[in-house]
Amino acid sequence: MAPDTEERIAIESDNDVVTARQRARELAARLELTSTDQTLLATAISEVARNITTYATRGEVVLSIVRDNGGREGIRVVARDSGPGIADVDLAMQDGYTSGGGLGLGLPGARRLVDEFDIETAPSQGTTVTLVKWSRAR
Repeated sequence: MAPDTEERIAIESDNDVVTARQRARELAARLELTSTDQTLLATAISEVARNITTYATRGEVVLSIVRDNGGREGIRVVARDSGPGIADVDLAMQDGYTSGGGLGLGLPGARRLVDEFDIETAPSQGTTVTLVKWSRAR
């Protein structure tokens, strides 16, 4: 996959979450991210993609290769849905907060696992979470 090329994975079931994780790991391996960074990225994808299946029923994960001005490569993950959105992002980003009966570690956990994290959401407008994991300097 070249920069500016995207791979879209529809997320409607746990199997789709597994597929998104696998595709991201394959991409990360091609970019020679460490095995630890591959695992961190896959885990972050699990967290945000499972939020899609839990709260929005369906959405998508888009994987792409990105480069910074110094030529470093990384993987951008955009997880988006048209679900109910998040009324209070600050609250949702606190460890232990959950509106769905889980442990409340999904979004804050995903944020800790990647190098860049952004969330755009509004009630009744859906949610888009963007993650970037950069390759380490060689």
